Amino acid sequence: MAIKITSRKPLKGNDRSHALNTHKRSRKLNLQVVRLEDGTKVRMTTREKRSLSKQK
Repeated sequence: MAIKITSRKPLKGNDRSHALNTHKRSRKLNLQVVRLEDGTKVRMTTREKRSLSKQK
């Protein structure tokens, strides 16, 4: 079981058509399971994964 470390939430908003019809939508996060150097599994977003790899 992976631990979720991010505090980010899905973005909420409306989809608008050309006729200005609306319906609710949510843009979900791109969560990935990453194994850290100490062996723990962590769920983090791809943006956090990229910034973590840049720090190494």
